[in-house]
Amino acid sequence: MSLLFIYMLHLISCLFNLIAPKTCAICDNRVNHNDTFICEVCNLTLPRTNHILNPYDNNMAKTFWARFPIERAAALFHYETGSKVSRPIQLLKYFNRPDLGEELGRFIAHEFQEQDFFEGISYIIPVPLTKERLKKRGYNQSEMIAKGISKVISIPVRTNVIARKKFATSQTKNDKLERMMNVEDAFLLQNTDQLEGKHILIVDDIVTTGSTIAACGRELGKIKDIKISVLSIGYTKL
Repeated sequence: MSLLFIYMLHLISCLFNLIAPKTCAICDNRVNHNDTFICEVCNLTLPRTNHILNPYDNNMAKTFWARFPIERAAALFHYETGSKVSRPIQLLKYFNRPDLGEELGRFIAHEFQEQDFFEGISYIIPVPLTKERLKKRGYNQSEMIAKGISKVISIPVRTNVIARKKFATSQTKNDKLERMMNVEDAFLLQNTDQLEGKHILIVDDIVTTGSTIAACGRELGKIKDIKISVLSIGYTKL
């Protein structure tokens, strides 16, 4: 790629930003052409969990202990409804912004890649939605995040390994026991070829009680010699 071509792409990007400026998904202020979906100010003030510094022993990883074998687990941000972090997640899930899923995926991949979080992982598996929820939303938000991660670290996403066979009610307003019961026996293995002995990464948007991922992980754990790690954008403290 020639330097002239790179310069022209940069110029086009600058001109487009003047005509249709990109705004921050959190504060709505204009972002520079080299920013992602959030501005530098918001980025500096978001509450990072620092799970990545100890992905084998942190608050989120502990939610899965004794529930299914886990290699490592980390979320990027502490999540709270109504907080700055919640806005891009809400836009992604409820306001037809699948592009924000990929932006979030690329964002977390760049940060976690520096700490070798993805070392040894063979496949990325997003937590699936039911067919009804997928039809209503039009896309799986966790799959969009997974695709963004994949574009940075070049690990393939597999969406045909596990399916969601039921979903009684939304998890949003359920307590811990209700969340566990809601996802009990909710997943079904489908295509497990080439997964024996592999290390897979389960990706979801938010982890609260960990019930959904634990149920998903237990089903995936039926694959011989499988290793499982978990990644999410947000982690909610109950």
